[in-house]
Amino acid sequence: MRFALVLAAVVLGGLGFSQADAQTQKAAGSLFKDCSQCPDMVVISPGSFIMGEDGRTREMPRHTVTVGYSFAVSRFDVTFDEWDACVADGGCGMYRPADAGWGRGRRPVVNVSWDDIQSYLAWISKKTSKRYRLPSEAEWEYVARAGTTTAFWWGNDVGNGNANCDHCGSAWDDKQTSPVASFRPNAFGVYDTAGNVTQWVEDRWNANYNGAPQDGSAWEAGDPLRRVMRSGSWYNGPAAQHSAFRNGDSPRVRNVKIGFRIAVTM
Repeated sequence: MRFALVLAAVVLGGLGFSQADAQTQKAAGSLFKDCSQCPDMVVISPGSFIMGEDGRTREMPRHTVTVGYSFAVSRFDVTFDEWDACVADGGCGMYRPADAGWGRGRRPVVNVSWDDIQSYLAWISKKTSKRYRLPSEAEWEYVARAGTTTAFWWGNDVGNGNANCDHCGSAWDDKQTSPVASFRPNAFGVYDTAGNVTQWVEDRWNANYNGAPQDGSAWEAGDPLRRVMRSGSWYNGPAAQHSAFRNGDSPRVRNVKIGFRIAVTM
């Protein structure tokens, strides 16, 4: 056994991989941070799922997507703490978004546009020497579903106290954001894939899924004036929290309902 492990290390080393790299590649579900101010990340394994939902034109046609690679996403929406760390380090265009009087800290950052987020991604990528990015729309739904086929990862009914949205049964419903980790994570260990804040993803907007990529990649062909957002927010009702729900808007839009999470390919 010891000889086999040594041999594997030699082979991987010859290909430019360390033992730590090899372990990271296999460690689906494992957690890491690439710097002290960086978001907590969780590794997502490759897999296939059915993307979309019948009955809503924007989410049709349903189609199989195969994500053939490991990647990681932030366990939580990026927080004010994490954004403010970027500003304190001279990044993020020195833009300090307003918190609507709700408090900063471990609440998800809001009032950030898709364009603003590019400066955060540039900062964290330089700091970590990794190519951090927004998740693709397909990656986002793959993570949100976490192996399920129901409207929400916990079932077809919104229930009570599963998320922060209008009529979702939380203390923050239709009032304001909630601190991250206020609700249970899904089976992938990811929080707030329904409710709290709507989340920017990488893709350009398309009115339906005709011609959509089926390999997990971002859809760069589409409306040059709109980017995709996924999930609803604390302000929206249960129908906007479905794992398949999607919307689009100008990449310059900032408001108190929109935030984001980040991704990195392993």
